[in-house]
Amino acid sequence: MALKIKHYLQQETVLIIAWILAIASSFFVLPGLEYLNYIDWDTLALLLALMIVMAGFKSLGLFSTMGHMLLSKVKSERAVEAVMVMACFFSAMLITNDVALITFVPFAIETMKMAGMKDKILPVVVFQTIAANLGSMVTPIGNPQNIYLYFQSGYSAAQFLAITLPYAVVSFLLLGAFIVLKKNKTLTAEMSEDEQKPADKKMILFYGLMFALCLASLSRIISVCLVALIVVALVLVRDRQILGQVDYSLLFTFIGFFIFVGNIQHMPILSDAIASLLSGNELLATIGISQVISNVPAVLLLTGFTHSWKMLIVGSNLGGLGTLIASMASLISYKYVAKECPTEKMKYMGMFTAANAFFLGANLLVVLFLG
Repeated sequence: MALKIKHYLQQETVLIIAWILAIASSFFVLPGLEYLNYIDWDTLALLLALMIVMAGFKSLGLFSTMGHMLLSKVKSERAVEAVMVMACFFSAMLITNDVALITFVPFAIETMKMAGMKDKILPVVVFQTIAANLGSMVTPIGNPQNIYLYFQSGYSAAQFLAITLPYAVVSFLLLGAFIVLKKNKTLTAEMSEDEQKPADKKMILFYGLMFALCLASLSRIISVCLVALIVVALVLVRDRQILGQVDYSLLFTFIGFFIFVGNIQHMPILSDAIASLLSGNELLATIGISQVISNVPAVLLLTGFTHSWKMLIVGSNLGGLGTLIASMASLISYKYVAKECPTEKMKYMGMFTAANAFFLGANLLVVLFLG
């Protein structure tokens, strides 16, 4: 029993921290029905639906099949890394950083295991996460805070792009440089006949349609919560064992952080401190606060004190670099790594923090250059 508890504590470190913060903050803002308003139910609903769909795809061997298709086309480890990282960078512009990571991180892990690249899982996932967070900054629909700031600022799509594009270009070049400069090896992985067996096409179509439904909810064509209910209901009827393969702890981690952030927003002393901190320092304040409460709630908090839209856009997107919770999407990658490589979580955190600090510093130089 003691070993099981120890293993759980090791695997769910971030979940435990989130709830320690939530409970500690509840002594200052007593629990009540208003706590329900702290939680972004749409985010949780979309995460749940996507995790179910991705668990379904994995059980069908789709990631394995796609991995073998990729390995049959590319000839080097560098090419595999480039595909995995850049897929996150460009797809995040349209399907958000969360969706990009939920889709491509498990695919990358599965593919690298088949390619004999297990030692590359940690750095590739780190760069996938950075790529998704920076690629998503380009468009108004790339991440939740961009959607909010786009409508609040009144900027046109062209004006928004003019603000974010320089940082995206620099980030793309840096990501490319890291991939090109790494030591390259020729792939030696080969497919066996068993590994090339086609998956159940009807079930792939079943989950594919639900994935399309999830993507449709991003444009508000259909309610996100309704999509989650549809996905759960259909899977209960058709493939209910998949529900047991979903990592629900990620949802509870998000809830813990939402409660902590919501309570912070209701502490007058902190609110006054934020108001004084912001004056003339919108960019750095947004980046700094994002490190503690993540960039989406940081934007919701700070728009009550400033309408410096350009600085909020740049600050919140660059603020997604840094700590593990600076962008909630980063928690998604961490959970996959913790499950796949439980003994290397601290190593991942070290790589993650160092790489994020580098990219944040590089983009702050762009801020200085642009004036």
